[in-house]
Amino acid sequence: MSKVTADMVKELRERTGVGMGKCKEALDACGGDMENAIDHLRKAGMASAVKKEGREVNEGLVGFAESSSAVALMEVNSETDFVAQNDRFKQFIKDVAQDAAESHPASLEAFLQRPYSKDTSVTVDQFRALTMQSLGENIKIKRLEVLPKSNDISVGIYSHMGGKIVTAVILTGGSGNEAFARELAMHVAAESPEFLRPEEVPSDAKAREEEIARGQVVGKPANIVDKIVEGKIKSYYDQVCLICQKYIKDNAMSVADVVAAEAKKQGKNITIQSFKRWKVGG
Repeated sequence: MSKVTADMVKELRERTGVGMGKCKEALDACGGDMENAIDHLRKAGMASAVKKEGREVNEGLVGFAESSSAVALMEVNSETDFVAQNDRFKQFIKDVAQDAAESHPASLEAFLQRPYSKDTSVTVDQFRALTMQSLGENIKIKRLEVLPKSNDISVGIYSHMGGKIVTAVILTGGSGNEAFARELAMHVAAESPEFLRPEEVPSDAKAREEEIARGQVVGKPANIVDKIVEGKIKSYYDQVCLICQKYIKDNAMSVADVVAAEAKKQGKNITIQSFKRWKVGG
């Protein structure tokens, strides 16, 4: 049996993130054996996590990470914003998002069950439980999406409000346009488009807008009504469709105009393939 020293307690805390008192208790219970003490804390962490799993998680952050082959977006929720702003919570998101960017999991469920890359003796979900134990709150990985890279695309990511909102714009037409894609992602964060282009607006949403528009026009000839309704629908598209919105950095141009100008400048066929706008709780 080894004597438990302050340095041993400090090392165990650094390796697990668990409080000093719990680390000393674990070392005492395991006769000073460091690896057994880690296993002891893992078991305790899992048991502690079960008690916290039912608690509501309405705060949190959206994180992202990038590898040579993909970009991963991930929303992780906590019970309080106090914990969401904790450095250990932020590091947890950074680490697991990086793991996802490098491993390309097929789904969130599959990702949670795979070995955690920095410690393959535990799964990602078990690592989550250990982090819960050290932070004292329920933590949930709510959603995950991996955006593969290729020679034909550029992915731009923008984080807003300290990770409360994260946006992504995927451009086709070749790699190397990440900075331009990020500029467009900033626009997405500010203007909250719902669709990429008018063709993507569901027919029921368009019908509802037409009904509202016609209800606002009374006592005019049918041909005039049709023109007014057509104008109102265009205004609706200008609000909700990314390529139709006025660009935040130059409202004399639409986003479509800006993309076309960049494509002409580079002599490439650059287009917006898709965009993402993730907001905590969204």
